[in-house]
Parts: sequence; structure tokens; C-alpha cells
Amino acid sequence: MSERKPRKDAARNRAAVLAAADELFARRTSPEDEVTMADIAAAAGVGKGTLFRAFGDRTGLIHALYEARVEPIRNAVEEGPPPLGPATPPLQRLPALLDAILCFKLDNRHLALALEGTGSDSPYQAGHYDRWHALLQAVLEQIPGLTDSDFTAHVLLAATRADLVEHLVGQRRLPPEGLRAQLASFTTKVLGSPALPGSPAEQIHS
Repeated sequence: MSERKPRKDAARNRAAVLAAADELFARRTSPEDEVTMADIAAAAGVGKGTLFRAFGDRTGLIHALYEARVEPIRNAVEEGPPPLGPATPPLQRLPALLDAILCFKLDNRHLALALEGTGSDSPYQAGHYDRWHALLQAVLEQIPGLTDSDFTAHVLLAATRADLVEHLVGQRRLPPEGLRAQLASFTTKVLGSPALPGSPAEQIHS
């Protein structure tokens, strides 16, 4: 019995820390508003030592929070129904995947910025980038006649970068729906395919 209480406390503290970090990142009004480990510890009601033991450092905490937030999307991508699931035809699935990534960045703008800043000052070095790139490349390779799926996946992902989303939506005040529509149009041009019936946004959220 003596071993169970520490494990329960650790799980409770971890949940409290992730909830506090989630709220603090959601509250940020600009990328310059830094969320520190001290801020998160105070909001969660735990000591800083608890954070470092559980997550290693701020980067580890950001990755843990990202994984928790993105898990529903990942589950839908891996085993869900259309339009994100693997049974969806590639010309429909690819725009839906990009729209889902963009929506995640829009809903979690400042967390996404912090996450992309953990990759040695390059978003391309952050672990999540390789996973999304590999997924898009695999879908692109299913499209007949499309060449250089590796480069095309990089180009399409670049349109969903958190710093670009922040610049367009946060600084230039482009409406989120406008950005989603522009990404859908851009994707259609890159694929060289006719416009699909219904936007990816409509397919995902209907």
C-alpha cells in the first residue's frame, strides 16, 4: 500500500501541471508572453522540483502537453473514419489532414509556437515535424502521377507553421476561416486536382 500513494500523487500532480500549463498557454496574448516553469508550478500548486522530476525540463513539459492535446487527432488519423482515417481516398484525405493540423495550430497558437521553438531554434528539428511529414508523404505517394512526395510534404507543412499562423491571424488579423479556405485552395493547386465537393473544414466538422 505504501507504494500506491506516491504513484497516485505523481499522477495527480502530473494532471494538475498539464492542466495549469494548458491554461497558461491559452491565456497568452502574444508570443512574447513567456510561460515559465515557475509560473506553471505556482498555478498547479506544486514545487518546481516536481515539474523537473516529472518532465525533465520546460521542453519535456511542452512536448507532454502537446501529446495530450494532439492525441484525439492522432487517433482519428490512425484508425478513425473519413475524412481523416486511413480508408479515405488520398485526394480527400490530404486536404483534411492539413486542415486538421491547421485547426490544431489555430486552437493552440501559443503552445504550437512554444513547441516549434523547442527544436534547436528550428521547427524542423522538433520531433512532431517528422511524424506529420512522414504521414503526408505516405498519403502523397498514393496519388497517381504526383512526383517528389518528400518535397511536396515539406511545402504543404510549411503552410501550417505556427509562426506563419501567428503572423497571419495574430498580427495581420486574417480570420481563421479565411486562412483555412486559402490553405484548401493552395493544396488543390499543389495537387493539380479539381476542387473537391465541400471544403476540408466542412468535411471534418460536419
